[in-house]
Amino acid sequence: MEWAEKYRPKNLKDLAGHSSIVKELYKWAHDWESGVPKDKALILYGKPGVGKTSAAHALASEMEWDVIELNASDQRTAGIIQKVAGSASRMGTFDGTSGRRLVILDEADNLHGNYDRGGARAILDVIKTTSQPIILIANEFYDITPTLRMSCRPIQFKIINTTSMVTALKNICRNEGVMIGIGVIERIVEGANGDLRSAINDLQAMAIGKSELEVDDMVTAPRDNKKTVFKAMDVIFKEHDVRAAQEAAWQVDESPEQLIHWIDENLPIGYTKDEDMAAGYFQLARADQFLGRVRRRQNYKLWRYAGLLMSGGVAAVKTQTYPGYKKYQPPQYFRKMGQTKARRNIRDSLAGKIGEHFHVSSEYVRSDLLVFFKQMMRSSDHSVGLAAELKLNPDEIAFLLESKPSKKVEKIYQAAQQLIQDEVEHDIEMFGRFTHMKEGKEIKKAPDEIPINIEPEEPVGSSNEEEKNQSSLFDF
Repeated sequence: MEWAEKYRPKNLKDLAGHSSIVKELYKWAHDWESGVPKDKALILYGKPGVGKTSAAHALASEMEWDVIELNASDQRTAGIIQKVAGSASRMGTFDGTSGRRLVILDEADNLHGNYDRGGARAILDVIKTTSQPIILIANEFYDITPTLRMSCRPIQFKIINTTSMVTALKNICRNEGVMIGIGVIERIVEGANGDLRSAINDLQAMAIGKSELEVDDMVTAPRDNKKTVFKAMDVIFKEHDVRAAQEAAWQVDESPEQLIHWIDENLPIGYTKDEDMAAGYFQLARADQFLGRVRRRQNYKLWRYAGLLMSGGVAAVKTQTYPGYKKYQPPQYFRKMGQTKARRNIRDSLAGKIGEHFHVSSEYVRSDLLVFFKQMMRSSDHSVGLAAELKLNPDEIAFLLESKPSKKVEKIYQAAQQLIQDEVEHDIEMFGRFTHMKEGKEIKKAPDEIPINIEPEEPVGSSNEEEKNQSSLFDF
């Protein structure tokens, strides 16, 4: 049995390194025990291996709640979510008691936001109608659709501190009867970068078939010896050495396309002198020109010039040293991209449908055609027909109307669905009539229908004998 699963905490008190979160989960659970709280659902988010899923299961175990879980390997369409999570959130427990049932939706940041799959919309409906506690688990908070985020209370799981991880690994070694040499646990923890699950897996891999472990027995390489982006910015903004700044940028696990946003966001924090700030932004502008050439030409060799300008170039232009602690912050660009991800997905889906229908590229639709379709959707004469012809969903209709989902959007969508259904029924009817005509069967006509001649009328003055003689002229 894997140790990570074997030593998964059975109650919240065993959860390593999250004492404040434990108190918050206890309070939320007791609010459910006394009724239906204001926050029906929680979002537990943070990096992999920090204990999000373990916390949810430990809470259920300690409160003696049944658990229903849907993870990324399960189908999570609207129908499945309503059938499994929806019914679970409204029904009682398996044994018929009045206890609670916890619904856990893992990897909620991978839910599909479009209407065809309906995962995000379905779980939102479940949260609104639930009488049972719900926990969503995600790595990236801003990859969850905005409406779903606003319907839940977020709880962030930060990286587990080194002391807590060392204590947890030593307890496992004690229980497994494995003797650990000096420095082994610390080396494992250092290579795990705050991921307790990975640290436990590394420990088990080393301990297979052994009763004692020394540093020389370590077979797992550190996962990431690279500098963090914050340390790299410290070098760029505080050092004058171009080579040191460039090497710091190389050691960051970020592409130049991503790193430039970090430097752009924190340049006013790193440089307080106006001249240095202006010179730094000039170097970033030159770097951005090379990044543009990379995108246009798909020539990634140009990244080296962009990287040099945004790191060494920015470091070299400052006229003074800026010592002391600087509180750098993540780029707002990433947060805004996360907030608009759902809307951009709707736009791309819409552009794909229009492009496929009119045999043009999605890029051309986004840049030149969307404005015309927005005007058409605002017209009461064309909106329903347009939605039916392109088979638009409510999200796409709302995008073209530049509004949120509303009764007007739902009305257009329902009218379009009815139009599509009428068209299908008409096609089926016409196919049936064609089949009857082909088989020579009589068709019962309604009084107001125009008669259909199945057989051509016999020409006046002709006889079967004459037809026979005429046909024999061509009978070779």
